[in-house]
Order: sequence, then C-alpha cells, then structure tokens
Amino acid sequence: MLAICALVVVSGAVGSVQVSLREAAHIVLGHLLPGMPWMSDGSLSRLQDQAVWQFRLPRALLAGLAGAGLALAGALMQVTVRNPLAEPYILGVSSGASVGAVLVIVFGSAALGGLSLNVAAFVGALAACVAVAMLARKNGTLSPTRMILAGVALGTLLSAVTSYLTISTDAQNVVSVLFFLLGSVSAATMSSLIGPAVALLVSCLIAAFLSRSLNALMTGDESAISLGVNANRLRGLLLVVASLLTGAVVSVAGGIGFVGLVVPHIARIMVGADHRRMLPITVLGGAVFLMTADLLARTVAQPTEIPLGILTAFVGAPFFMWLMRQGGAEKAGFGR
Repeated sequence: MLAICALVVVSGAVGSVQVSLREAAHIVLGHLLPGMPWMSDGSLSRLQDQAVWQFRLPRALLAGLAGAGLALAGALMQVTVRNPLAEPYILGVSSGASVGAVLVIVFGSAALGGLSLNVAAFVGALAACVAVAMLARKNGTLSPTRMILAGVALGTLLSAVTSYLTISTDAQNVVSVLFFLLGSVSAATMSSLIGPAVALLVSCLIAAFLSRSLNALMTGDESAISLGVNANRLRGLLLVVASLLTGAVVSVAGGIGFVGLVVPHIARIMVGADHRRMLPITVLGGAVFLMTADLLARTVAQPTEIPLGILTAFVGAPFFMWLMRQGGAEKAGFGR
C-alpha cells in the first residue's frame, strides 16, 4: 500500500505543468481533507490543482485498478485451467471488447443504439465470455483444455474482425483504434474509475470467499471433489468472474497484456500457491506493476507517450521468459 501511495504522489508530480512531490501530495490531501490549511495558503495555482486532481490522479488510479483487476483475473484463470501460462486474454475476452469498441469508433455510437465506447467494449467482452463457455461445455462439464482451445479460436476470429474494421475505416479513425487496442489510461476521469472499481471489489470478495476451494482445485479435479468442491461449477464461476473483470478493465483502458500472466506467477513464487496469501499480493502487485508502467510510458519517450500494451509486453515478455528459465512454473506449484 505504501508503494501505491508513493506512486500516486509521483504520478501527480510528473507532467508538463511543474508540480513538486510535496505540492502533489498537498493537492491530493487537500481535496480529500478540504479543512486542512495547505489548500488556502495561496501557494498552489489553479492550473497545478487541475493538472494533479483532474488529470494525473485519475490516470494513476485507473492504472492501479486496471493492473489489480487484470492480475486477479489472470490468477483466477490460471487456477481454472491449471496452467501457469493462462491469462484472461487467452479466452478471447479482450478481443471481444476490442470489437465492441472498434464498432463504435468506426460506425459511431448512434449506429449501435447509442452505446458509448466503454459500454460497447463491455458488451463485447461479455458476449465473448458466454461464447467461450458454450463452446467449452461438453456433456455438462467445462473442460480446461476445451476452454483454452475455444478461447484461442474465438480470439483469433474476433481479432480478424477488428483488423478488417481497422483497415476499412477512415484514416483519422485508425489512430484511435490502434491506441485503444494497445492500451492507455491517458483519458481517465473520476467517473471512469467506477466500473473497474466495482468489478474489482466484487471479484476480490468472491475470490476471498473461494480461496480454500481454489487451493483444492489446484490439486486436481479428483482431489477437489473428494474435498467437497464442485469442480465444474467452480470453473464456470471463475470463468465468469475473470471474464467480466477483464471486460470492465478493457472497456476503459484498452488491451493491456502480460499483467495477468506475469504478476500472479511472481506472487506464487514470493508467497507460495496458497490463495489466501497469494491473491492479496497479486492484486497489490498488479496495481504497482501497471502504475509503474504508466509512469514509464509517460516519461521514457517524452513528449511522445508509449501505449501501455507495448511497454508491458516489452518488459513482461523477457522477464517471464527469464522466470521460466529459472524454473518459475515449478516453484509456483504448477509443475507437480
């Protein structure tokens, strides 16, 4: 939590409008505690206040919520299919959200019944979740292998649809489409935090309640059933929770990969595979990871901003390959 608070302050101080770390902290605390004296001493300009409170703070908070949500979704997905390489995007949920968003960008909100970009992205993610569940079900059960295959196939199909829409639209829309597909929190507002925050809170409560069942599912279906866990029903619930959580994040932050893949893996190496300890570390680690990535995205190539999806892939892919080289999967409890 201290790291998250520190990143919020640092994020508030980074930008074209000069604000010191102390001033950024004063602005944030001044809005949260309006009776405190530092907001009325005249030392801070209105421009500084707007830069921190209206633009930089929502951006930092959305990055934290998105990182925490994607990391938690990845952890749940890895348990669902008992594979350390699994993540929400393998189900095609991100591709479904992208199709919904691109439809709004290309054809306009009016052509889709007045749906906003965020709502259309969420609807697309939900539709992809339902489609994967239907394709993966056989004889009344959800097969982990069928879930992965269905997700890959559906994701490929939806990605093809997105690519076609992108190349067939006007040139001025291509930049907007690509920026959304690669992920960004630059357009964050306080209102855009509501959806991911609610989804993360509900998902955290469900995950905490099911932590013992998740431990049982990690040992295999037979062991889980012997402990009184309905493996098929639990997989279905985890699929829905992970997919909806991913959809809520993608609808406001776009496509950001590797968070749900790397962070849960590192958390298991740090504290073990017991989900009562691992899940809180995963949520906090995901927030720290993406908030740090957003800071780098804003500063590494100034004045150009790097899309988050590019940066997380550039950092996450080599790091994850290094972990695998060191036997990280076995240490995380998946190699038994």
